[in-house]
Amino acid sequence: MTAQPGSDFEAAPGAAAPLPLEGALRLLLVDDHPLFREALASAIALAFPKAALHEADGIRAACEILGQNPAIDLTLLDLSMQGVTGFEGLTTIRARFPRVPILIVSGVTEPRVMQEALRHGAAGFVPKAVDKATLTRAISEVLGGALFMPPDLAAAPPAARGSDKAPIAERVARLTPQQMRVLGMIRQGKLNKQIAYELQVGDSTVKAHVSEILRKLEVISRTQIVIETAYLDFDQTAGF
Repeated sequence: MTAQPGSDFEAAPGAAAPLPLEGALRLLLVDDHPLFREALASAIALAFPKAALHEADGIRAACEILGQNPAIDLTLLDLSMQGVTGFEGLTTIRARFPRVPILIVSGVTEPRVMQEALRHGAAGFVPKAVDKATLTRAISEVLGGALFMPPDLAAAPPAARGSDKAPIAERVARLTPQQMRVLGMIRQGKLNKQIAYELQVGDSTVKAHVSEILRKLEVISRTQIVIETAYLDFDQTAGF
């Protein structure tokens, strides 16, 4: 499939080259507009030539595909679809398939909506009007276990992104015991593979934990985790 000139995913000057991946990448595109799915699929195929793409025109179809294909690596989801209100689609997929990260690809660009999407379990958010380079970066970062927000919003001062954050100690208290262990290792500068080895779990499990830690702490990077928890009495908070 080929994106039409002038489409949302038309190549931008300086667009990133396709990124090599280990093994086949499996993606699910969920959007009720066939032309947009076609443009999105075309953009992904250029960036990730070996990717296997599944498509769904609604949440029910998406859940059926995810149930039949447990090895899917990432779901790209539109928030605004017929029969879906607010974050219903996102929360439905998250509840049934919690280990599959979800990247929101939406025409909505309000910072408040983006932040709420992350709070409801999304692993990232990109507007539909982004260029291929940004889309590629978003997919790569989410697959790497990070959260992704548009650069202009991510670079904004904390006050511009909302001042309703709970104190860091309260946010850390939301973590499960295993997530607390992973958080401690992140603070020590350990990589995902090192964490997986020490916990004797798979890399994908560690990535899922890291994504949940980022979401629950309401930050977008490992660096922010270290900064925000730097002055926290971690041993006391963790109950060690």
